[in-house]
Amino acid sequence: MGNLLTTGFHLIAGVEEHAGEAHKAEGHHGPSFIGLAVYVLLTVVILFFMMSKAKSGLNQRVFKNPFTSIFEQLYLFLENMCVGIIGSHGRRYIPMIMVFWLVIFVSNVIALFMPTAPTADLSFNLGMALIAVGYVQYEGIRANGVIGHFSHFAGPKLPVALIPISIMIFVIELISEVMKNVSLSLRLFGNIEGGHQAVLAMNKIGDPVFIPVGAFLLPIKVLTCVVQALIFCLLTCVYISLVTAHHDDHVEAAAAH
Repeated sequence: MGNLLTTGFHLIAGVEEHAGEAHKAEGHHGPSFIGLAVYVLLTVVILFFMMSKAKSGLNQRVFKNPFTSIFEQLYLFLENMCVGIIGSHGRRYIPMIMVFWLVIFVSNVIALFMPTAPTADLSFNLGMALIAVGYVQYEGIRANGVIGHFSHFAGPKLPVALIPISIMIFVIELISEVMKNVSLSLRLFGNIEGGHQAVLAMNKIGDPVFIPVGAFLLPIKVLTCVVQALIFCLLTCVYISLVTAHHDDHVEAAAAH
């Protein structure tokens, strides 16, 4: 099994190296399109393998399967985060948040053992950020209506004489919404790619004496894998709570009544 995994890793690295030669020759940074597709496929395969293992232990009264126990604890953690940030209706967002967590975390872990990873590519992170922010806008429209959702960008209602101020606030808020994509994608890309470049730089220091100095950064990089998945999911929950806050108030008022 170990030889099979090693062979698979070498094959993936060879495909990426071969596919990325022309890509790097053109002056581009990061994996090529084919290389990125290979890493994304590897991430999906690992996720499906883990989920299939976890599903096989669901028929037990007490979860003894380690994969099932891990997914159970992850679900409970994300449930507490969603309910604590979004409100009592936050449980409906757990599947979306869990998908983000698993994809980001597994991709980050791949970056520990491979030359690069999906999350080390800015385009992949930007795609996830667009999905997250787009989903937030959808939930805002679903909860408040189209007019109600976009009207809150203009801030509080002001007298007619102060309409220019409302227009200025509206433009600023729209720019802020766009910058959320940049914030989510650049933060993830910078930490994963930056950690990889730091390891390469430190390994060059140890090359004369054949000491992998970059290996000492492994504990920090493992912590980064968890923290970056947490930050992405946490910010997504905050964005959802901002556009669905009044919905939670209505639910709690109905329950109290």
